[in-house]
Amino acid sequence: MLKYTLIPLLPFFSFLINILFGRNFIKDKAHWIAVPAVFGSFLLAVSAFLEVLGGHDVNVNIYSWIVSGDFNVSVGFLIDQLSAIMLIVVTSISTLIFIYSIGYMHGDGGYYRFFAYLSLFVFSMLVLVMANNFLLMYFGWEAVGLCSYFLIGFWFHKKSAGDAGKKAFIVNRFGDFGFGLGVILIFLTFGSLEYLTVFGEAGTVVGQTINLLGYDVNLITLICLLLFCGAVGKSAQLPLHVWLPDAMEGPTPVSALIHAATMVTAGVFMVARCNPLFNLSEVAMNTVAVVGGVTAIFAATIALVQNDIKRVIAYSTVSQLGYMFLALGVGAYSAGIFHLYTHAYFKALLFLGSGSVIHALHHAKHPDEQNMKKMGGLKKHMPITYWVFILATLSITGIPFFAGFFSKDEILWRAYSGGDLGKVLWFLGVAAALLTAFYSWRLIYLTFHGKFRGTAEQESHLHESPPVITVPLMFLAFGAVFAGYVGIPPIFWEHGDKIGHFLEPVLGHPEGHGSHAEEIMVIVASVAVAALGWLIAYRMYIKNTELPEKLGAMFQPIHKILFNKYYIDELYSKTIVQPTLKASDKIILGFDTYIIEGIVNGVPNLIGAFSRKLREIQTGMLSNYALVMAIGAVCIVGVWIFLR
Repeated sequence: MLKYTLIPLLPFFSFLINILFGRNFIKDKAHWIAVPAVFGSFLLAVSAFLEVLGGHDVNVNIYSWIVSGDFNVSVGFLIDQLSAIMLIVVTSISTLIFIYSIGYMHGDGGYYRFFAYLSLFVFSMLVLVMANNFLLMYFGWEAVGLCSYFLIGFWFHKKSAGDAGKKAFIVNRFGDFGFGLGVILIFLTFGSLEYLTVFGEAGTVVGQTINLLGYDVNLITLICLLLFCGAVGKSAQLPLHVWLPDAMEGPTPVSALIHAATMVTAGVFMVARCNPLFNLSEVAMNTVAVVGGVTAIFAATIALVQNDIKRVIAYSTVSQLGYMFLALGVGAYSAGIFHLYTHAYFKALLFLGSGSVIHALHHAKHPDEQNMKKMGGLKKHMPITYWVFILATLSITGIPFFAGFFSKDEILWRAYSGGDLGKVLWFLGVAAALLTAFYSWRLIYLTFHGKFRGTAEQESHLHESPPVITVPLMFLAFGAVFAGYVGIPPIFWEHGDKIGHFLEPVLGHPEGHGSHAEEIMVIVASVAVAALGWLIAYRMYIKNTELPEKLGAMFQPIHKILFNKYYIDELYSKTIVQPTLKASDKIILGFDTYIIEGIVNGVPNLIGAFSRKLREIQTGMLSNYALVMAIGAVCIVGVWIFLR
């Protein structure tokens, strides 16, 4: 039991030591505490994974957390096939990001604070994925949201960073409110928050309804949709996706950790964990699938025209998360988790690769260190970064036989073989794959090919990043290439799909309804659109570099809409933010004027008025005082006689 407890506690101890002693004692040596702690968690996670692989699941309660009448919740861990994979993903990616951060954050004034917050982030995610009940999951869920606020706004002296941190925190409150209601409704329905108890009794409430605002609503559907509200916020799906692109204001290692291993994958994990509930509601499943499919294509269209290197990758994350929810919604839970697993490696590689580029341009005193249109020609100066970027791009675009090819095509096949709605979702997925290939290679060509678009002096300072940055990139590149081989589909190898069979006890593993010929057609179509997107990008940004400007001018209204992200931020500002601020200003003004100032100023004024009247009695004439005393004596005697 100690081993499982130490998996989250090691990063937590790192947080405590660095936050308490970092400023005065540890300072720029904070990584000597943080890196061994998270690496220790990784080794313990591998040990736990091997035990699960050997058929030894763990469900243990550490201690009673809350006991109040029928409400009894423990701090307990469930280590099964799903959580074992998540532990490997979180701890392995986090270890490489921590090492990378040593070089990237070197010399930063908040170095110790950065590693403290990063450690707390990992602790929170580990608690989330290891929990054996909904309340402990909710604790980890909210803790990763708090850590995102700390880390996105890490450079708080920048207003944009502070605003981005607040935006992430506030937007997630909308989704988390629904998630919290779902947890409450689960307890009211089942009398327990333990996973195994709730999932075991889920079938007993099928068909039950609850009256909501005068309407009879299916109980299981309502629970699932409330839980999914949390997933929409945490995993940045429409319409609560707006916080994630702005999260790029944080340091690049933070972006990689949020996008690859922690916060945004929490929603996918939660829906997969709750599959016994979602399987009982067709409405909830369809909602998850449609939101995922629409988000995948929506975010991909925005990424087409963005110029900030990190923002392109951020919208790519939103799109790839849409793929995962599409898979979950069609019942292909193992395919969704498989894509989460492969995505973690190639997306961490893309973000850390972009950080390597930004690091080099920063040292070259390049003022537009994140604007791809101001880069170019970095291939010869940064060969390692360039080639790992190429490998990550081949993976995310689904080129055979890189990691992303296996997981993405598994999702598309499961969607295609899932009925009429599934075929519509498959089409959205294929369209998103075409756009993904285009904007991914556009990023490569604008950043690394052509001529450098800065000054000659700046170019003279360009160089490859130090080994502390490039070595983690190489390890991630290995994952971006080979991580998918645990899920080779049976059509390629009769003993394939190891990950699907491994997850089957927790997630099930329904077979697709289609022939081998149809599956081959889906694979060929996917690869074809990936190649087409690559070819279009090559044509526009290598062969005919004037073509993008011509097309932009020709389709200026569309380009403007995409560049401004469909004006959704502006819509929210007009309909939610500004009215809320105006209303709060009036409420605060009224409260401050009539209540606060009424009390603060009113009490002294009342005392003053009373004092002024009291002073009028003090005339200084002895006869007046004698008269008052006589009147008082008469009153006292009168009261005494009356009371007798």
